[in-house]
Amino acid sequence: MRSKRDLIWPFLACLLLPLVAAWFAYPVDHLPPKFGVFPPEQIAGVPPFNLAVFCLIALACGAIGALLIFPGLFGFKPVTPPAPMPTARLPFWFWIGTVLTLFFWWLMWARMTVFGSLVYYAFTPMWWAFILMLDGLTYRRCGGKSLLASRPKTFLISTLVSVAGWCFFEYFDYFVLSNWYYPNGHMAALSHVTIVALFLLAYTTVWPAIFEWYTLLLTFPALAVRFSNGPRLALPGSLLLWGGLVLIVLTVFFPYPLFWAMWVGPMIVLAGQLIRKDIWTPFSAMAQGNWSPILLVALASLCNGFFWEMWNHGSENSNPISPFAPLAPSNPNYWIYDVPYVNVIHLFSEMPILGYFGYLPFGILVWVFFIWAGKLFGFDSDLGNEKSAP
Repeated sequence: MRSKRDLIWPFLACLLLPLVAAWFAYPVDHLPPKFGVFPPEQIAGVPPFNLAVFCLIALACGAIGALLIFPGLFGFKPVTPPAPMPTARLPFWFWIGTVLTLFFWWLMWARMTVFGSLVYYAFTPMWWAFILMLDGLTYRRCGGKSLLASRPKTFLISTLVSVAGWCFFEYFDYFVLSNWYYPNGHMAALSHVTIVALFLLAYTTVWPAIFEWYTLLLTFPALAVRFSNGPRLALPGSLLLWGGLVLIVLTVFFPYPLFWAMWVGPMIVLAGQLIRKDIWTPFSAMAQGNWSPILLVALASLCNGFFWEMWNHGSENSNPISPFAPLAPSNPNYWIYDVPYVNVIHLFSEMPILGYFGYLPFGILVWVFFIWAGKLFGFDSDLGNEKSAP
């Protein structure tokens, strides 16, 4: 029982400390503007582009990019890749996923009303079909092993954890005054209850998609060991835990300068407590010089983020892909970024180029949250590719 309490209180601290800080940061309403409005809406007054801030963050992102592309510059030594695994035939669910992905992708972007209101519900089925495609590719490259085929219980549990995990992450968006918001939150064609249900269904895809990308990346031998022999870096759990809680509190008082902290603070709080309790995390492997888990799950999130942004861009209701397509909202989950200081140079119209680097810590948060939930609720959080315990 004590071990569970040790896991619960840092999570509750992540939720409650921002509310306590908001009481003082917002002396009139004691909450950030539009707090609790769901889906989150745009908040006016976001600082415009700032060249100095942009350059500073670009330098930090450039250093991260250099680490990923040129690890030898950072002390990583070459490792001989293992022999590729024997391949298997593509499973039937890969072909089902491919057909459904293409159909729902076409439906969402073309906005063909011949299918009636089905267009409003295309986003989540498309993503689940894409997840089946990714799993099928892993199955082929891994000799008949994949999350769905080999660890179906873990795969299914990840969908439930995904809903709770994204709600946890979305919560912090209120305290940075909506780094992203949903302009289709109150579409006339759908009730608010329906929209909330569609959002919750969409949340089921986040964790499984990133885990599928991670396991797929591990099937490439050279990539799997690229970061496995690097500097030994043992991060103190207490430093991560308390540093993360302080960062979360400061974010409430300085939401614009610390807009990036929402991607980091909750992640290092949970990771810090897991490390303090001798529970394996991707950070733990760094102490032995193996950076592969933490960097590959970050890259998995970045790969997934590319498709998130691409498909989100095409579902914008005011910009049909085809001039012959009807002007109809196609995705209630459509989002727009309103990031302070750096909201320029967009890859796809919504996401600023530096914003993609936020996917890297988010991928680590996804895995850390899953490990934390596994220890709390007693399920196996091992993805089947490395030990998830000391």
